[in-house]
Amino acid sequence: MSKLLPLSALELMNYPVLHTTVPHEDASDKYSLISSIDIINELKSYNWYPTSIQVAAVKDESRENKQVHCVRLRHFDDLISPQESAVEILFFNSFDRSKAFTISIGIYRFSCANGLVVGETFDSYKLRHIGDLENNLDEIITKITEFKPKLEQKIRDFSSLMLSQQEMKTYAKLSVPLKFAPHLEVDSKQLLQPHRDEDRRDTSLYTVMNILQENLIRSNNITGVNRETGRKFSSREITSLSKDYEINTGLFNLAERIYK
Repeated sequence: MSKLLPLSALELMNYPVLHTTVPHEDASDKYSLISSIDIINELKSYNWYPTSIQVAAVKDESRENKQVHCVRLRHFDDLISPQESAVEILFFNSFDRSKAFTISIGIYRFSCANGLVVGETFDSYKLRHIGDLENNLDEIITKITEFKPKLEQKIRDFSSLMLSQQEMKTYAKLSVPLKFAPHLEVDSKQLLQPHRDEDRRDTSLYTVMNILQENLIRSNNITGVNRETGRKFSSREITSLSKDYEINTGLFNLAERIYK
């Protein structure tokens, strides 16, 4: 498995939002901006390095380079000795009051470049852009880093539990509302269709979770019927950062329920 290089300082310059130092004009006088590049540099001191950046699109030009963005970071150990899956830290930030700074922990699966976000059993932390940011951030980073071995064990647990065909169908059916509104009728069996050989090797909870994630977020060929209009429809790839996060955490929470 090839090593993944962290983003260089030059590559990070391609994302001006990371370097923003002035908030949107709507911010209050109490607002204390948490610069994303400062957070990245702080995380580097704990051996977490940025590997990908996602920036939300904006229609209002005044919010350009102040909008919601997501930074994923991987620990140095996982960069030099990658396994099939790696634990990641990810944080969301914005400077237009659209989203509080949020830092949480996730999973990256190399074979399909899927990034999962861990659900409710592993804490995520929010910081308002007000108050003693530096000390709070250090405490949060320390706590969330301590979750790494626990999450690695969770991956092993999910990988060891093989699902029956009925359990797979139940998981898929429960996942449908994460993307589709109640009036959109979808045959959930479509969500269990694997797209790569690695996902045909077993029916573990971890494999099925990744298959569902890819079909819910990336796939644009899931078909169904709109009960209100009677018309057929095809799904679209999810591009919203908030919806991506919602689906990922929902899938993980469902997996936790199944594992128990």
